[in-house]
Amino acid sequence: MSLAVGAAAPPPLRIFIASDSTAQDYRADRYPQSGWGTMLRCALAPNVTVENRAIGGRSTNSFIREGRLDRIAADLRRGDTLLIQFGHNDQSIDKPERYTTVAQYTANLHRFLAVARQAGARAVILTPVARRDFRNGVEQPTYPAYADAARQVARATRTPLIDLGKRSEAMVQALGEEAAKRYYLHYEGDAGAPGYPQGVHDDTHFSELGARHVADLVAVDLKRMRLPVSRYVTPHVPALTRATPAGGPTCD
Repeated sequence: MSLAVGAAAPPPLRIFIASDSTAQDYRADRYPQSGWGTMLRCALAPNVTVENRAIGGRSTNSFIREGRLDRIAADLRRGDTLLIQFGHNDQSIDKPERYTTVAQYTANLHRFLAVARQAGARAVILTPVARRDFRNGVEQPTYPAYADAARQVARATRTPLIDLGKRSEAMVQALGEEAAKRYYLHYEGDAGAPGYPQGVHDDTHFSELGARHVADLVAVDLKRMRLPVSRYVTPHVPALTRATPAGGPTCD
């Protein structure tokens, strides 16, 4: 974003991300696994930084129980934006350390919103991003009970909502069952994926390309919102719409 001569510098702004493995940052040795939170940086002006607190395997319950929300509360300040996306691990009824009933999930989202409100920050709720899950050629909704609960909390509290579930489902449907594999972790053992020398077939976690395109979906809605950060978001930049991997999280 260029500035006219004599114009004031844009204010420093921060986006905090509270989420799970679909959004988190990854070390190079995990490539090509990538999170949309990493790639979101490519859509932001230089005055905006991302505090990506997303971490794999966490539900709203475990994120709160481990003190991660408390640490965000300690760091969050007026003018910040808090993106909240959970659901993938909340529904894991076979993993009691993660499992969250829909009622608990709803209550927990209210706790995240309270943290943002107390800090004077702006919260945004995101529905859980889509898995690749085709049945008879139709991409299925991802964890609809949790997605509906997120929508209801957003409506009840007048919190901005990014319906990332619906947006990403539409993206996957448009790609088609086979082509969508490139957006997730589908690699054979000889494919040269450093993080997966034995290969991997995973319809939940994103490849570099998947993370870039999902980040673009997030950027589109952030741009439309009346948030302090919105004017500094530029969706559809080449780094987020590229058709071939770059080999890492570069924004070039």
